[in-house]
Amino acid sequence: MKFKKRLSICFAFLILIAFAIPIVAFAQETAQNRFPQGAARARTEMTGEVQPVDLPIIDVQIRQPGTNEEVAFSVQVLLLLTVLTLAPSILILVTCFLRFSIVLDFIKRALSLQQVPPTTVLNGIALFMTLFIMWPVLTNIYDNAVKPLTEGQINLERAITEAEAPLRLFMFKQMSNNTQYIELFMSIGDLPQPETLADVPTHVLIPAYILHELTVAFKIGVFLYIPFIIVDMVVASILMSMGMIMLPPVQISMPFKLMLFVLVDGWGLLTTQLFSSIIR
Repeated sequence: MKFKKRLSICFAFLILIAFAIPIVAFAQETAQNRFPQGAARARTEMTGEVQPVDLPIIDVQIRQPGTNEEVAFSVQVLLLLTVLTLAPSILILVTCFLRFSIVLDFIKRALSLQQVPPTTVLNGIALFMTLFIMWPVLTNIYDNAVKPLTEGQINLERAITEAEAPLRLFMFKQMSNNTQYIELFMSIGDLPQPETLADVPTHVLIPAYILHELTVAFKIGVFLYIPFIIVDMVVASILMSMGMIMLPPVQISMPFKLMLFVLVDGWGLLTTQLFSSIIR
């Protein structure tokens, strides 16, 4: 039995070889005759007229500074990169974006809206409203700081000073009627009480302005909440009197709050009051 099994295996192997040889020969012949009948065979060669593509070489070297000017330039570049990294946070905190974003979030919560409008849309609205308000300040910064710096008329330290001046003036105008936070931070830092704006350091003015904006934004948010809370209370009282205890009052009051907000042109009134609270 073993002999017959081995004989059958050898016979099958011979048959496989007999079929494989013609198949390999046919494949080679097909590979040699790939071109259609009558087609010309040719070969492409590169001529001297073809110019290679020149790619620039980027080389970064790290070495010790040779002169004091190189040290000063390195420090200026480091300070510039630091300012660019902190630029988004600075623009958010020293402009009216903080007030706009908080008030818009308050109105969204007062209307009992969860997903509409999205937070990204509200932040975009606050951003463009901030650009509208801060455009004169940004133009002043560009004309007095950025443009002279790029043209080499002033150095980096002078550019930072020129850029601080319009922002300091804007923040001080917003806190002209309420300087308690400036006095608070001056007393915490054990600094003498200022008599003019020039006596207030920037590192004191910025946190005082942030607290002032938070306070104003929360005050506006509370006033926005009051009419919508009244609507919620009326709807909840009606549902309680009708015995509908299990029905959430928010689901019934939300359409009424939306209709009230749209009928009184809420977005227009809100935008007008926000602008009026900044541009006096």
